[in-house]
Amino acid sequence: MRRPARSALLATGLVAALAAGPLAAPAFATPAPAATSATPAPPASATSTAGPDTEALSAAIAGLPDHDATAALLRVGGDGTWRGTAGVRDVRTGAPALENARFRAGSVTKVVTAAIVLQLAAEGRIDLDGTVQHYMPGLLTEDFAPITVRQLLNYTSGLRPGASLGDTVEEGYAHRFETLTPRQVVAASVAEGPEYTPGTRQTYGNIHYTVLGMLIEKVTGDSYAHQAAVRIFRPLGMRHSSFPLGADPRIHGPHNRGYDWMDGRLVDVTDWNMTDRFAAGDLISTTADLERLLVELFRGRVVPEPQLREMFTVPDVPGASYGAGLERFELDGKVIWGKTGSRPGYATVIAATRDLSRTLVYSVDATDAKGDGQAVAQRFGFPAFNR
Repeated sequence: MRRPARSALLATGLVAALAAGPLAAPAFATPAPAATSATPAPPASATSTAGPDTEALSAAIAGLPDHDATAALLRVGGDGTWRGTAGVRDVRTGAPALENARFRAGSVTKVVTAAIVLQLAAEGRIDLDGTVQHYMPGLLTEDFAPITVRQLLNYTSGLRPGASLGDTVEEGYAHRFETLTPRQVVAASVAEGPEYTPGTRQTYGNIHYTVLGMLIEKVTGDSYAHQAAVRIFRPLGMRHSSFPLGADPRIHGPHNRGYDWMDGRLVDVTDWNMTDRFAAGDLISTTADLERLLVELFRGRVVPEPQLREMFTVPDVPGASYGAGLERFELDGKVIWGKTGSRPGYATVIAATRDLSRTLVYSVDATDAKGDGQAVAQRFGFPAFNR
């Protein structure tokens, strides 16, 4: 059974469910009320929106921890700001969630990867119309038509998914301390052959950005993690963002524990070797750091024009919604650009209107973070853009 029925959970209580699981957790103290803060919106202008709906945002984080999440950290900005922190740092102790907690940002990593590639393109070191076969000869077999860097960036490369240690949290949990290298991931994809002709379809997946991470290392002669540090984190002052050192499964520094329901039990999934995610999903960060990345990126201070336009350009193929790293959403008549990310125990979003009149960053310690994400987005994300 994937998750216990809500009625059963309410009947037994969250703490009882924990006690029955491998955590053998004692009842934890009732957490303090959610901490929130807000500043009023400035006077309206032709490009501004109303301030954030603080009532809806406060309601979203009320009552944590609950069945669906143990903690939530939200930052809303633009025309008016709002901050919210709720839930617990650790279900064993009931200690309140940390506002400055580090967490696994999952596929938000792809925004960092895309930015590095586009910087290298601006420097003339990468041609977006250049091919994988040119930059990394021998990586692909002769079965593959030429795949351009741009097609990797916008998920139209035709590559199949690579090797994995488990397609679900349950499958991966037993292998969480094992290592799967980027080259192994890509080799498994190549062995399956192309899925479709490059540039004809858009299929979101990690494999495109795993290859891009390898491309960054090939072109720079440096590690992907160091390039991210010197090109993105340090210039932007993202002091709490990093990648794990090798196969280190820990989140170093202050963090809230992550959990997932497995067979009716709430299991701690915080410690996990993420080497297989590499440049597609290995980032550890904070909401403040990701907010800085989001704002400075949209202002053109990370990637210069015209390369920045690649991030906001959706290819003309059926059903496409992604540019280079960013996805286009429409909500209540607003066009929003952003990126979701999920790793076991952690669901993350960065999103904004193009003019930055509204920005959102959140990290939710979701107990089904690798699900479809709709429930988490509707609860914690949608209220930021509902007016």
